[in-house]
Amino acid sequence: MHIDSLQIFCDLAELKSFSRAAEKNMISQSAVSQQLAQLEKSFNTPLIDRHKKSFGLTPAGELFYNTSKDMLSRYENFQSSLNYLKNSAKSKISIAAIYSIGMYSLQSYVKKFIAIHPEVHLDIEYLDDAEIYNRLLLGKIDVGLVAVPRTNPDIQVFDFVSEPLVFVCSPQHSFAKKSSVDVYMLQYQPFIAFGRNLPTRNCIDQFLLRYNVAVKPVMEFDNVEIIKRVVEINAGVSIMPETTIKNELTNGTLKTIPFYNPESSRFKRQTGIIIRKNRAMNDNLKAFIELLRK
Repeated sequence: MHIDSLQIFCDLAELKSFSRAAEKNMISQSAVSQQLAQLEKSFNTPLIDRHKKSFGLTPAGELFYNTSKDMLSRYENFQSSLNYLKNSAKSKISIAAIYSIGMYSLQSYVKKFIAIHPEVHLDIEYLDDAEIYNRLLLGKIDVGLVAVPRTNPDIQVFDFVSEPLVFVCSPQHSFAKKSSVDVYMLQYQPFIAFGRNLPTRNCIDQFLLRYNVAVKPVMEFDNVEIIKRVVEINAGVSIMPETTIKNELTNGTLKTIPFYNPESSRFKRQTGIIIRKNRAMNDNLKAFIELLRK
């Protein structure tokens, strides 16, 4: 029995079509039927229920499907770890981060690591969080850095930095001279928001919901740099991670004002380091993760 046979059977079970399973694996429909017949002969039991009009698995077929999925996942982990070990001599660590973390929170750690390990090449990409999770699970990157990390049975999460989320406006805005603002006042202001379904947007929405505040975004962007530029021209106010606006605060192009509402000082965006579980790690990768965790 080969890994290819397991993959073809799983595709057949999921697609419920011999022709579509054949197309996905770039083989003939007859070859799929032959693979199935060989499996049933090996186990001496039917795996497909041929008495039903619609496609279905027998109880043995269901058991074999679940076992095959587990075996394919384990084999993929093995291949990923083996490839990593083969390439580890190159002293390269592949990192993917969402833009706001990669450009700001991560930079000081990168400088420290390079100073200690100048022989190691850090390959850093800026991607959206969905692509980071996807590449990590496929073994295409070593480390991911995301906001509000989500749980996944195949991913291990470590806390990175906890970033304060702050109210931001233009120096020309009417709030700019206030020493503090009430969160309820935001619902009357044009609001520049992060794109829907982004983890940071969800975090901010949860904070506002806690105070029963509903803002109406006049613009939504996936890039924190664009949000900053729009707020700078006084087109609206926003809430952003404080780490991303340090240069603008120094240059005086943006203004941040604290909320005076109870517990608002604890309004933060938790970021996380994600790695694939049970993957092989060389000393360089271990050292990099340890540095990030500090």
